[in-house]
Amino acid sequence: MRVWFASFLLLFALAQLFNWMKQLTLPLPVFILGGLLLAIASNYDKRSGWPFRNQITESKPNTPPQE
Repeated sequence: MRVWFASFLLLFALAQLFNWMKQLTLPLPVFILGGLLLAIASNYDKRSGWPFRNQITESKPNTPPQE
């Protein structure tokens, strides 16, 4: 009985939240800012400093050792 009651309350809350969110309107800058924050958060572990900070250096090509 407790599981049934908890399921009913959860579905009721989700339905009310869905109805409230259908009427919600946000301006475009809020969506742009949210997308920017999501992009930063998802790529945070991949950052290696500033992109133009490292100078490109010439390196010798890999050649197999001669026997």
